[in-house]
Amino acid sequence: MIDEQTKRRSTFWREFPVLLAVAIVVAVVVRAFVMQTFFIPSESMQRTLNINDRVLVNKLVYDFRQPRRGEVIVFKAPAMWSADPAEKDFIKRVIGIGGDHIVCCDAQQRITVNGHALDEEYIFHDDEGVADLASDDPFDVTIPAKRLWVMGDHRSQSGDSRQQYLRTHDVVDSTITEDTVIGRAFVVFWPIGGAKWLDVPKTFEKVPAPPKT
Repeated sequence: MIDEQTKRRSTFWREFPVLLAVAIVVAVVVRAFVMQTFFIPSESMQRTLNINDRVLVNKLVYDFRQPRRGEVIVFKAPAMWSADPAEKDFIKRVIGIGGDHIVCCDAQQRITVNGHALDEEYIFHDDEGVADLASDDPFDVTIPAKRLWVMGDHRSQSGDSRQQYLRTHDVVDSTITEDTVIGRAFVVFWPIGGAKWLDVPKTFEKVPAPPKT
């Protein structure tokens, strides 16, 4: 007679292919629609995100609401933004949304959004504590509806809305559409020692609504 332990072992191996298939399907669905991991290939978001960091991206959140100022997002890069065709996904911080009036810079060299000056403590600082400028060149733009003005935290190393605007002086070419956003990066999970939440900086809480047109 076959004892109970042998029966359980036999049942497990019969069910294992089904369990494995279910696990694969669940993983594919989660990756496609809910969560996805991305690694950081460049310096453009230092020191918020460093090269080879891994972040977890919520792909579902913007199905229920629009991206918000201060959030770190992953998006499909416009073709003209990248010199390397292999670079398809970018990660930047949302500085302005549709309707926002963004100006650089005020007397303290700060970017203003709808008249509120941003205290951008997240901007890259070198080892001596010297911070990047908010922008090397001035700009004054109003963001079209359903579009986003995005910038890297390491301004001198970031191909972003500011760089595109200084090149083309076209606010449409310098912004991305909301429907190209893949999701919100909300946590760094690797390396373990650098794990952290990617919270929205408090300075964005004080930005007023866009001026009415």
